[in-house]
Amino acid sequence: MTEEAMTFDVVIVGAGIAGLSAAIKLKQLSSDISVCVIEKGSEVGAHILSGAIFEPRPLNELIPNWEQLNAPLHTLVRQEQVLLLTKNQSWNIPSWLLPPQLDNQGNYIISLGNLCRWLAEQAENLGVEIYPGFAATKVLFNEDGSVKGILTGDMGLDKNSQPKLDHELGLALYAKYTLFAEGCRGLLSEQLIQHFKLCQASEPPSYALGIKELWEVDPTQHQAGRVIHTFGWPLDGTTHGGAFIYHLEKNQVALGLIVGLDYKNPYLHPFKELQRFKMHPAIRTILEGGRRISYGARTLNRGGLQSIPELVFPGGVLLGCAAGFLNIAKLKGCHTAMKSGMLAAEAIIESLHPPFNNKLINYHHKIQTSWLYDELYQVRNSRPAYARWGILGKIVYEKILRGKEPFTLRHNKADHQYLKTKTHYKPIVYPKPDNKISFDLLSSVALSNTYHEEDQPVHLQLRDPTIPILINLVKYDAPEQRYCPAGVYEIVEENMIKNTTKNTNLRLQINAANCLHCKACEIKDPHQNITWTSPEGGGGPNYPNM
Repeated sequence: MTEEAMTFDVVIVGAGIAGLSAAIKLKQLSSDISVCVIEKGSEVGAHILSGAIFEPRPLNELIPNWEQLNAPLHTLVRQEQVLLLTKNQSWNIPSWLLPPQLDNQGNYIISLGNLCRWLAEQAENLGVEIYPGFAATKVLFNEDGSVKGILTGDMGLDKNSQPKLDHELGLALYAKYTLFAEGCRGLLSEQLIQHFKLCQASEPPSYALGIKELWEVDPTQHQAGRVIHTFGWPLDGTTHGGAFIYHLEKNQVALGLIVGLDYKNPYLHPFKELQRFKMHPAIRTILEGGRRISYGARTLNRGGLQSIPELVFPGGVLLGCAAGFLNIAKLKGCHTAMKSGMLAAEAIIESLHPPFNNKLINYHHKIQTSWLYDELYQVRNSRPAYARWGILGKIVYEKILRGKEPFTLRHNKADHQYLKTKTHYKPIVYPKPDNKISFDLLSSVALSNTYHEEDQPVHLQLRDPTIPILINLVKYDAPEQRYCPAGVYEIVEENMIKNTTKNTNLRLQINAANCLHCKACEIKDPHQNITWTSPEGGGGPNYPNM
């Protein structure tokens, strides 16, 4: 048996904001070009999770009449606060002390998933073909080494990778150009970065884990358009991160905690830090009398300009968060991802004219001469400044220098290299959930509507199955039990592993059905022993309004 094949001018992997913007721009520039978008989620938006405050600049460029077309931008930012928290106190930071990047005047509080659903409608109206429920699992190459397209995963395989009665072979999608817009730590994007050695001239990537909840709160506590950012407690002084509370429409509040994955303490539990954060007097007041609607998590790029790999390779390019275009100083990446997709589309249309060139060199030039590059260049030292001098030093740096300094700071270690052994720390005692404001992990995962077919190959693989017990448990007290925001990794008793010096009845159990596809495990595992592969298309979370 051989897979079915389809051919297009352009194939886009990922129906996020970057991929959909590229598709729309392509059809705007040339109605004759054939464009296909594939998405591993069960529908467009199912896997999309972001804060999110949206800067509409690129949307104004792409679809100027978006208001008439009922784009889901309903809540304009009207009030902003930045709070410094201690365990029981909060201090409001005056606006004149804050860097200009934190000014959200003219921006909107949105559900990024809903914006992507709307963009998908606009794309389909222009003739773009969108196929949700198809997970790209392999890059296909031409004989000359250029990218030919992608292969989607087989459906209907059992745990042993044997065909079941409903087995269907994957679909081969060929294209003149393939755009990879998979989001942070995309599966094929990472393979291409390794294959073409795209990171040789860049700093190691750096990431954070964002954990988010959506609440419906008491109307008396709701102020549509209110934005709160916090730093300080519950994170300690050596752990980078902060929290957000965004008031949307209809008495809904999005809140979350961002934790830099270069944290050092192996006992840190990001999910429990979020639950602890909500118990702070300044935050709890907003949530009391409300109910939690949804839960989810996703990693985000925060390395900045220094960590962006080469974007162009024969037959394709990287877009959006697959490349790392997040502006960490602004705490935003949607507008930059969107712009990168639009620029890629422009580059493709130019390159399709004879003589045809399968390497989109003009995409790189367009990025470097755009407002996108200028914006990232101005904040290129934001993340290194945070690492050196903490949040206050970072704010002072951004307020005074504003990117005009004649130097570029470096960060030359990967996130997993920062984790210290358990001998340096004491276990963190977290309060028990009260099931009103704070909750346990598994009931939270249930709110993500995550589903994977149980009888399929486990998509989280260990390079060496002995490392979790013989090394990670001994040296770090099994940190995978804590950095995963879905309870995927669990130490259980079972007489499985033996070595020459001792016997043990412990093993690492992988509850793959819980996986939120956040990618934190691949990033933070201290020995880089975990490989995330794509499960069957359509699996994973199903976020309704995140």
